[in-house]
Amino acid sequence: MAINPILIDIITIGVILIAAYVIIKIINYFIKKTSEQFDLEITVTQVLQEIVQYSIIAIAFVIILNFLGINVSGLVLSLGILGIAVGFAARDTLSNFISGLFVLGTKSFKVGDFIEVSGQMGTVTKMGFRITTMVTIDNKVITIPNSVFSADPFINYTALAKRRVDLEISIPFELDLENVIKSMEERASTLDWVLNETKPQIIVKELSDFGIKVTLNVWTNDPWNVVIHRSELAKEVNKLLAE
Repeated sequence: MAINPILIDIITIGVILIAAYVIIKIINYFIKKTSEQFDLEITVTQVLQEIVQYSIIAIAFVIILNFLGINVSGLVLSLGILGIAVGFAARDTLSNFISGLFVLGTKSFKVGDFIEVSGQMGTVTKMGFRITTMVTIDNKVITIPNSVFSADPFINYTALAKRRVDLEISIPFELDLENVIKSMEERASTLDWVLNETKPQIIVKELSDFGIKVTLNVWTNDPWNVVIHRSELAKEVNKLLAE
């Protein structure tokens, strides 16, 4: 009994796709192990894995076309106007790709950094040639096209290890300003995450209907947890004002 040629083609194509998937997994495994051995940044590892993935997918696609008897070179030449139209449609993808190269080349940020762009803030979890993925403080996953980083200014809050934590405070008029300022500076110095070499500082800003507005500035070498530190600082100040 003869086997249906169409069935043979489907099985062959399936084998090619499975083989491509297995090869991607194997190469990515070796890339990960090599990166760990040579202590490469996770950003570089992810980019190498993405290059491997797209390259093998492209090769598998060409092999399948050749197996089906489609001349790839002739197909490309025969696309003509359609190819130009596809090129225009893919210009955003190309823009993201080029922007991704610039981000990686300039090392503006890396996986693990806490950044803000286009009003979105989060920790970078993955960087690719097309998109960058980050997770917000409330555990939302956001994907940002890399072209955004070329068009809009962005902030890397963890580019430097040392970061200032600011807290706006209103001191009631009935309290002695000098004593409160001294007590706040001493209390802030007791927090284990506050750097001792840079003393806490209070800046008097203005008078309001409710009291004297000041800003308490302290420094930390843990820029990834500034929000948490600001909350802890606010609790200590509230305890002090309530005493």
